[in-house]
Amino acid sequence: MSENTKPNRTMGDTVSHKAETLASSRSTDARALRSGRALQDALLELLQRKPFDQITVRDICSQAKIHYATFFRHHETKESLLNAVAKGEIAHLNKLTLSIRDAESYEAGFEALCAYVAEHRVLWSILLNGGAGGAMREEWLRVSMVVAREERPINAWLPTELGTICAASLIAETLAWWVGQPEEAYSVPEIASILYRLLSTSIMAPD
Repeated sequence: MSENTKPNRTMGDTVSHKAETLASSRSTDARALRSGRALQDALLELLQRKPFDQITVRDICSQAKIHYATFFRHHETKESLLNAVAKGEIAHLNKLTLSIRDAESYEAGFEALCAYVAEHRVLWSILLNGGAGGAMREEWLRVSMVVAREERPINAWLPTELGTICAASLIAETLAWWVGQPEEAYSVPEIASILYRLLSTSIMAPD
């Protein structure tokens, strides 16, 4: 190709190409976020109607209106999807509880925590007592450790790491027990009071 017939590329052409590439990448990312959210919402909806072990990947895709192959671009199994839901739930629960606790009191924080779990009782029963129970507790402890590093120790006699492990385990196991009981057996205020008294007489007890 002679010099006279070479394409006349300008700086504007390069910028335009980069802008198109960036726009395409953002569009792909947005679609991935939408499909990922749709899969989680679909699983939550299905869990309201039947047990987790009866739900298939095809059920989830059908509910989400997403192609079967798309599921595996996000998750290897339905269990990994459930684990992703668990992480999101724990993050939301910690944010909600800490914001209310900071504004009011520990008691208010526990009541907010219990109210949220009661509102999503079927899901939390699956998360705490179902196949994702181990992953749920691990993630809860991980998030609790992150939060604990940013706060002052409650007691000088109790190492922060040990106190966090005990508190996270106590809360998780109390909630797991609660959602396994008949729904009318214990109210939100009753369980919130139990949690507060358990922690305040042990982990939060003064020196």
